[in-house]
Amino acid sequence: MHLYDLLVAPFAEFGFMRRALAGCLALALGSGPVGLMLVMRRMSLMGDAMSHAVLPGAAIGFLVAGLSLPAMSVGGFVAGVLVALLAGLATRFTGVKEDASFAAFFLMSLALGVLIVSKSGSNVDLMHILFGSVLAVDSAALVLIASVASLTLTTLALIYRPLMLESLDPVFMRAVGAKGGLWHLLFLMLVVLNLVAGFQALGTLMAVGLMMLPAITSRLWAHSVGGMMLTSVGVAFASGLGGLLLSYHFELPSGPAIILLAGVAYLFSLLFAPVGGALPRYIRSRHFEQ
Repeated sequence: MHLYDLLVAPFAEFGFMRRALAGCLALALGSGPVGLMLVMRRMSLMGDAMSHAVLPGAAIGFLVAGLSLPAMSVGGFVAGVLVALLAGLATRFTGVKEDASFAAFFLMSLALGVLIVSKSGSNVDLMHILFGSVLAVDSAALVLIASVASLTLTTLALIYRPLMLESLDPVFMRAVGAKGGLWHLLFLMLVVLNLVAGFQALGTLMAVGLMMLPAITSRLWAHSVGGMMLTSVGVAFASGLGGLLLSYHFELPSGPAIILLAGVAYLFSLLFAPVGGALPRYIRSRHFEQ
């Protein structure tokens, strides 16, 4: 089999493959920087919590309008923001830590969402919402994903400096009277938006994988924030491209193939990445010993 048949032909011959590839690129552009910010703010597991938080809203949208993109997207966004607000209020007015508060609310949200879909739809509907299908991305979903990516990049560019300062030194932000809580809430809304866009293609359980795995991997390859952002986007897109090709040639489910490739990139980076990989660190330590 020629290289063209392996790498190019699937996208040249089939429109659904081109739409899926464009969707993966848009998801990489939006989710990569957001995931990196979550990692830098030590909120990696919170991304997983938020991915489950959108499920009951998406389920209610499905209950009202079926597999309707606008209804499920609006429902998922409202549910995600509501969970973020409730968890924030619980943290502020009680002694519960933020991560524990998010964990409690996301577990309730996940159970409620699965219950709603199970009672009102079929197992096929539940699997579609939980795991998605990037190969089934249509033009409307592609417009949504691209719009969210554009909004995310624009918003991050506008709030980059206060968001970074609030991430690295929140005590200083409070001392100078800056509204760190506002940037935090705005950032959480971007997280929810990207997860809502991601579940259209990858489902609620897989969307967070494309957000977090490339971001964690990027910390092993670059020192600067800009380098890490570029690496995160690159790993996410490469995982999407490779996952689509594996799905096409070997008849695999596309979402898990994409996330597993991102996981393979992370495992490879743990060993060989120049900044944080185990082998380069070992070589440097031996060099200093000599």
